[in-house]
Amino acid sequence: MQTTRVWDLPTRLFHWLLAAGVTGLVVTGQVGGSWMDWHFRLGYGVLALLLFRVVWGFVGGHWSRFTHFLYGPATIWRYLSGHSAPEHGVGHNPLGFLSVLGLLGFTLLQVATGLFSDDEIATSGPLSKFATGEWVSRASDYHTDIGKFILLALVFLHLAAIVFYRVKKKQNLVAPMVWGDKQTELGVPSARDDLATRLLALGVLALSGGAVAALLIWTA
Repeated sequence: MQTTRVWDLPTRLFHWLLAAGVTGLVVTGQVGGSWMDWHFRLGYGVLALLLFRVVWGFVGGHWSRFTHFLYGPATIWRYLSGHSAPEHGVGHNPLGFLSVLGLLGFTLLQVATGLFSDDEIATSGPLSKFATGEWVSRASDYHTDIGKFILLALVFLHLAAIVFYRVKKKQNLVAPMVWGDKQTELGVPSARDDLATRLLALGVLALSGGAVAALLIWTA
């Protein structure tokens, strides 16, 4: 066995910052009132994080790249049938891939519809002025009702899966996302996680934040 760096520091920070951001969005959205200002700020922050993760999925550490955890239907079915490959126990397994795809996709959709939403009282998304009334209404309905509950359900399933793997399969999925390392068989490649990687991540995050800032300036 060897100690393998599975999750680089940028990936780990993204994970926990996204979790904190989504939690803050749920809380501020429920409280409403003056907290909606923070709801929008958190939404912009989450959008920057999602843009970062998309780019990091191509240039990040070995196990954070999409090419190393994108699985087809046949692979997912074999995994569910009990026929897993060695790499499935290192990074994201096929079920983890589905979880990541669902969480990132629906979080992005939730943020996107928030940009077009309008509560017709005091708050409206920066893109609502560019859309038709019908589109704004549909985006608002999805954002405040359907999308919120879908996202909460996915978060619940994600947490339930972590508990299941800890109790039933004796696999701790949280520790590697905190410390980055996991005990694996010899020969498993480690994710690059040096100073150059972290500086690259800062650059990608700056560009992502700049893209969100440019969007807000354009819509002001």
